[in-house]
Amino acid sequence: MMRNLDFTPLYRSTVGFDHLANMFDRAFTGETGQSTYPPYNIEKTAEDAYRISIAAAGFAEDELSVETRDNQLLIAARKVEDQSGDSRTFLHRGIAERSFEKRFQLADHVVVTGATFESGMLHIDLVREMPEALKPRRIEIASAKTLVDEPAKKAVSKAA
Repeated sequence: MMRNLDFTPLYRSTVGFDHLANMFDRAFTGETGQSTYPPYNIEKTAEDAYRISIAAAGFAEDELSVETRDNQLLIAARKVEDQSGDSRTFLHRGIAERSFEKRFQLADHVVVTGATFESGMLHIDLVREMPEALKPRRIEIASAKTLVDEPAKKAVSKAA
């Protein structure tokens, strides 16, 4: 079983695809950079719409941040320390409430349309907006006879 792949030729023969080669490299070496905390879901809600839902139990809305940068979605949570001086003793602590940072690589033309926080769940809605220039368009095919007749019609209209 082959464990090491050399992507050096890919780096030499392409320009602008470094992130793609890095993703392949991380995937094959098992370095995803993603932890399993907090748990999250990614769902497809429509043809070109997606939703990422993150379980953020124990966090307040102002302790969460969502931003996009360089085709990456960055979600972070920083727990504000309790200033009341109240010391709590836990018999079991199942809700971690620890700070986290999650990164998701976004495909080209995928934009975040909104984020909501409800009942301990952070929902981030995304949509793929394909630019008009990249959408397929139909090209009308003219017959050869039409092309030959066009100059003759123009000559007749100029003479009139």
